[in-house]
Amino acid sequence: MVKAFLGMGLLGSNFVTAMLEKGDKVNIWNRSPEKAAALEPLGAQAFATPARAVQGAAIVHVTLKDDQSVDEVLAASETGLHPGAIIIDHTTTTKDGAIARTKNWKDKGFNYLHAPVFMGPANARDSSGYMLVSGDQAVIEQVKPLLEKMTGQIVNLGPEEGKAAAMKLVGNCFLVAFTAGLRDTFALASSMGQDARDISGLFDIWNPAQMLPVRIRRMSAGDYSKPSWELNMARKDTQIFIDTVRQSGGELAIMPAIAALMDEWIAKGFGRSDWNVIAKDVAK
Repeated sequence: MVKAFLGMGLLGSNFVTAMLEKGDKVNIWNRSPEKAAALEPLGAQAFATPARAVQGAAIVHVTLKDDQSVDEVLAASETGLHPGAIIIDHTTTTKDGAIARTKNWKDKGFNYLHAPVFMGPANARDSSGYMLVSGDQAVIEQVKPLLEKMTGQIVNLGPEEGKAAAMKLVGNCFLVAFTAGLRDTFALASSMGQDARDISGLFDIWNPAQMLPVRIRRMSAGDYSKPSWELNMARKDTQIFIDTVRQSGGELAIMPAIAALMDEWIAKGFGRSDWNVIAKDVAK
């Protein structure tokens, strides 16, 4: 069975390399031709246009930048698509975009499955990490054996169209916030003469990741009347973070915004509530 892969960025090129090593025949295309040409010595066949790359392919994988690029490349490939071909899109996109593409391509006689991933290039190369899917369960079952060869674990989120796109964005939002939070943590530690090894040593002993499930339940429970840490006290500590770094000539990236959010909820009369109340309006 011939497969096509559109988009030879870090993720796509490593997916294709792994496929070739498993003996798959893969047609490829990339906007920058040299990235596709670099995989030809490994056995891939590069084409100048998306339409030519998808000719004869029963499965078409897509790994591009965003909604617009996916729509443009798939439109350019339409004339070459094999009747009944399944389009599997690994691009991180909006939920609305994934829902619209599923419907649009179904109306044209093709199955489109959005399958975003929590995988870096190394994961794509060694078929590890996580791949999310949702929507038509019959389509998912049909392609599941193929997807299982590409990833460590398939996470089937059920029949809701667009849910895989939504959960991918949720996960990426957490990663961005987590990394920005670490940036502020490094800045605070540095302002007090501590370095990254000190932070690592602390978290080796006290692992805050273990608190995540409990934190989610507490934030979404809706009852903030029995505080384990009062919002007033959390706000006090947050100001210490900000002031300590400023005294050393630096600035924190996200703590000032968090302080402003805390101030809003204190002004609403929640200063003596559990500090998780700052999520009261969004955690449902």
